[in-house]
Amino acid sequence: MLFKDAYTKENLLKYYVKTESNALYIQGINELQKQGFEVLAIVCDGRKGLLQSFGNIPVQMCQFHQVAIIRRYITKNPKLPASIELKELVAMIKITDKESFEGGLDLWYTKWKSFLNERTTNPETGKSYYTHKRLRSAYRSLKTNLKWLFIWYDYFELEIPNTTNAIDGHFSDLKNKLRNHNGLSRARKIKFINEFFKA
Repeated sequence: MLFKDAYTKENLLKYYVKTESNALYIQGINELQKQGFEVLAIVCDGRKGLLQSFGNIPVQMCQFHQVAIIRRYITKNPKLPASIELKELVAMIKITDKESFEGGLDLWYTKWKSFLNERTTNPETGKSYYTHKRLRSAYRSLKTNLKWLFIWYDYFELEIPNTTNAIDGHFSDLKNKLRNHNGLSRARKIKFINEFFKA
């Protein structure tokens, strides 16, 4: 787990963990504050419960991660017209402002509301379920996360990045380099990673 300063691009803190947890993210922010850092805002992915975990600090959800969530629900090449339109709207997220995106999402929902509410009945059990469950989940994800997707816009003066791309790019580079040194022991791998982040 890596904590990086978006302004200076400096790596501030890292943990070696088996799995990420919200408690570790909170611990990291507390540790940085104890070291004297002023945390103006946080940019992170949309882990469940994480966005609400930092009290009064503004938290921006990575827009790239939100786009990836929608892609998982409706696929890269959706066939349904409603899904195609939602995909086109979500593609605009990184180049539009908050009001335009919210307005576009509301218009999309108004147009497709009855389609989203369609139900299919199982002939054997007689029970019904939503026909377009994955599309409903995609919409619900956007609606739930909307309040964190444009924090960069609400706090424009802070120049908050709207994605975690700087840190994700860092990890991609590290993974490529580690792949070239496949046979390293765990201790040497940690040493390699430490040097990589220092550089």
